[in-house]
Amino acid sequence: MIFEGLSDKLQSALGKLKSKGKLTEKDVKDAMREVKLALLEADVNFKVVKDFIKKVQERCVGQEVMESLTPAQHVIKIVNEELTSLMGDVQSKIMISSKPPTVIMMVGLQGAGKTTTSGKLGGYFKKQGKRPLLVACDVYRPAAIKQLQVVGEKLDIPVFNMGDKESPVNIAKAALSHAIKNNNDLVIIDTAGRLHIDETLMDELKSVKSEVKPHEILLVVDSMTGQDAVNVSESFNEALGIDGVVLTKLDGDTRGGAALSIRSVTKKPIKFIGMGEKLDDLEPFHPDRMASRILGMGDILSLIEKAQENIDIEKAKELEQKIKKQDLDLEDFLEQMEQIQNMGPLDKILGMMPGMGNIKDQLGDVDMNGKEIKRTKAIVQAMTIEERRNPSILNASRKKRVARGSGTSVQDVNRLLKQFNEMKKMMKMFTGSQKSMKKRGGFAGLPFFK
Repeated sequence: MIFEGLSDKLQSALGKLKSKGKLTEKDVKDAMREVKLALLEADVNFKVVKDFIKKVQERCVGQEVMESLTPAQHVIKIVNEELTSLMGDVQSKIMISSKPPTVIMMVGLQGAGKTTTSGKLGGYFKKQGKRPLLVACDVYRPAAIKQLQVVGEKLDIPVFNMGDKESPVNIAKAALSHAIKNNNDLVIIDTAGRLHIDETLMDELKSVKSEVKPHEILLVVDSMTGQDAVNVSESFNEALGIDGVVLTKLDGDTRGGAALSIRSVTKKPIKFIGMGEKLDDLEPFHPDRMASRILGMGDILSLIEKAQENIDIEKAKELEQKIKKQDLDLEDFLEQMEQIQNMGPLDKILGMMPGMGNIKDQLGDVDMNGKEIKRTKAIVQAMTIEERRNPSILNASRKKRVARGSGTSVQDVNRLLKQFNEMKKMMKMFTGSQKSMKKRGGFAGLPFFK
């Protein structure tokens, strides 16, 4: 789960305040000391941490908070607001030109995921009805052009290239003319990177910028490099002038230093975040939603958006009725696993649900990767219709037959049945009274849990 270490420590520090009826200045200072340590351990820029703690502390010891009936909640609200402010307050969108094509120039160091991100960005805008053109301007890195072509083919997006002998400036200019002739309203230029920032790299990027006059220059940085990502962002901004940042590999970043520092240090917004290796794992960055997730408050809006994108509404309605009647069978279980898998990794989904970040421990051995889905499908398909609809009749001899028929073991069959029973318990928990649902911060708003 993203920012797992930071999230746990912040929630622990602020959670201690909840046990106190009234807060003293010492209580606030003690909590802020823990928050400060958590942020520094997360590799957040020291000056950013210092300013953040100062702002929060000044607001927290104000009369309104100290005399409140629920001072701890006030403190958490203030921390949430300041975290949001730190990351940019509101979502910063790509500026789309009123006169097409909109030109986006992708820059960054080697290894940050620039080429793949260029493709992902094209896919993101294609879903919104745009006609993107990917431009291969990295003529130095071996196979960079081929990589962009492969990505473009998978997304069904055209890729403009002139081989690796032509200069990036000439390629960019020719691509612009090509886009105008072919009605491409979005041009995404994948430029060359280096292992480190040097004068040659910057001069080349400045030349491309001067020639094609991009509407947006997006810097792609690896979030897992922490402070290095912040330093790279600062250097590129000073030399080239960037319009925004794309943070990649955020799904593997348990610290969060880059995401919490870049906006404050560079004064440039994070516009997108890469959340996985799949070509649709690129999301617009919402500072308020990210702050909420860090503090364990969930991100219901993003969860609903993911559900709407990936879940078959008609099947969801049918499933909803079965859940209400407590009438789930193994075929429903398999279908639900497949639909949830389409939304992304299970721990990522749970991280979007208020208070549910740690429920993964209750799921036992549930694994949402493709291998597990295939095994589950094989086991369920090896059962008779009666066994699928009434798993309780699966005795030892039936389990052996199912294991042989699915090419698995009896232990695999038992594990599946255990997961099925765990899921039924969870469904029962979520479909209690409306009051209970609100207390648990459940799936309100999702089409399959109403």
